[in-house]
Amino acid sequence: MPGILRQLSGLGGCTNPIRLDGHRTEYDVDTTTGEIGRVLQHLDSTTLPAGQLLVRCNNRRTTRCPACAEVYRRDTFHLITAGLRGGKGTPEQVAAHPRVFATFTAPGFGPVHNRRTDGRPCRCGARHEQDDHALGTPLDPDTYDYEAAVLWNAHAGLLWRRFSIHLRREIAKRAGLSQRRFREHARVSFAKVAEYQKRGAVHFHAVIRLDGPSGGDTPPPAWATAELLTDAIEAAAAKTRVDGPTIDGRDHTFTFGRQLDVRTIRSADFNNGQELSERAVAAYIAKYATKGAETATGALDRPLKFAAELAQLNISDHARRLIRTAWALGARKDLEHLRPRAWAHMLGFRGHFSTKSRRYSTTLGALRDARAQWRRAQATAPNGPETETTYVLAHWVFAGTGLSDTEAWLAASLEPAPGTEGEPTHA
Repeated sequence: MPGILRQLSGLGGCTNPIRLDGHRTEYDVDTTTGEIGRVLQHLDSTTLPAGQLLVRCNNRRTTRCPACAEVYRRDTFHLITAGLRGGKGTPEQVAAHPRVFATFTAPGFGPVHNRRTDGRPCRCGARHEQDDHALGTPLDPDTYDYEAAVLWNAHAGLLWRRFSIHLRREIAKRAGLSQRRFREHARVSFAKVAEYQKRGAVHFHAVIRLDGPSGGDTPPPAWATAELLTDAIEAAAAKTRVDGPTIDGRDHTFTFGRQLDVRTIRSADFNNGQELSERAVAAYIAKYATKGAETATGALDRPLKFAAELAQLNISDHARRLIRTAWALGARKDLEHLRPRAWAHMLGFRGHFSTKSRRYSTTLGALRDARAQWRRAQATAPNGPETETTYVLAHWVFAGTGLSDTEAWLAASLEPAPGTEGEPTHA
């Protein structure tokens, strides 16, 4: 019993761990001769209390695994924060660079139930509460453009890439520079996250920063200001468009919606006059990094295998029609490159939920490596100092996922392993 409790506690609250069969042996290596010496550690899955090695699922979705999603959220928070005020390999001087927080929305595909900011009722005549399930659903589902909505989601990632190209051109134009000379004077760095609106359309929240030519470790030129950056973003977003497929004689062209919001970080026009601080921006973006279509629209958090599954699922009619539309588009040969059926549960969106430019800050991989090194240090501390060079021989095979009923009952009674909750904070 103590053994199985220790093994479950090491999962840090993960509810759907990956089960592995196999072994791992770590040998000491003579740094002078290169010869393999004594065995330092040996692990065999058959000797573990659960009979297998249990590894955290690391799923970013809150609906799939709250514990692992929380780790992902905290990592995203630190990634965004490092690009705003430095740390984790990013110089602190980035805090003095021009930075804005921008939100890019999708265009309209038909009237939907909403809550108006001016206090007036919805077009349907009602004043919807915040938790009203009708919010985001079409006023007339039969005239709502489900095809364009799904295809827009499928092209949203490409639309962002085109925007980033236009943005550099617009900044260079305002600075009186050519594209080639712009690279010698400044660089655009960004980090963004995708969020689903209640109507099922993706929009992007992004931190966009102007640096010197080498990134955050060089100061931007004197002409680089938050006002210039804001103006360039607005112009680039208006010009960005992607030509989509022609379906049944109808040409599709995709643009961003008219609701573009760009705010200078540390300005006073955020949240009823409160400052838009680095912490507020990082927390806002990180919150949406763990949510998918299922959170906003009541859709699915895993792929479909057959369209017939939809009839048995407890999801909203609006989400069902979006998924059916994606599935139907997946039957077209000319849309194979979009893989609509593979991403039907994402309402067509096939991009990464959180992305960043290379020089913005640290990476999620670097944060995970730091956490893994911390765990190894914690594990080897009681057994003496860690050797400089080791040789690891390991072989693992997938054996399933999840916990047995008994393991789940025991895991529910456990608090997270000491230090597990705080690891992302110190990674």
